[in-house]
Amino acid sequence: MSSETQRSVTIEDDVSFDATAGVIGGIVGGLAMGALVVVMNAAVLAVAIPSLYTLAPPANLQLGFLVHVFHGAALGLAFAGLVGTLSVDSPAKVVAAGLGWGVVTWLVLAALVMPLWLGAVGSPASPPFPNFALPSLLWHAVYGAVLGGVFVVVHDRF
Repeated sequence: MSSETQRSVTIEDDVSFDATAGVIGGIVGGLAMGALVVVMNAAVLAVAIPSLYTLAPPANLQLGFLVHVFHGAALGLAFAGLVGTLSVDSPAKVVAAGLGWGVVTWLVLAALVMPLWLGAVGSPASPPFPNFALPSLLWHAVYGAVLGGVFVVVHDRF
């Protein structure tokens, strides 16, 4: 005698991890933040960001902007995982989570990790440790809010 076992698999309409929304949101958020940084303190993008990878000096705004947008995409992907894991379900909560994510990236990455990293590679743009610069908080908050808003739009569309 043979026996057969059948399994049924269902796919829900809402996917818990939306990589596309995270990456696109991160890119758009990185572009918005980068534009603000260029207006307020272009040296951050021209020297500090490329210095993380020993790509500056000399200053290179375009390269720094590109690296920064890549960081935005990678952090957007991490945000997508966080939103999915925490089952954040309403658009307002996703935008709020994005804003919070921006503040966390400022606190951990910009204020703590970046000064240590820049010091380790001998960058001329190495800030003091810790570097709780308020303009940087603003930039990261803008990144997070835009990331959250774009995430909602892309997630609803695709």
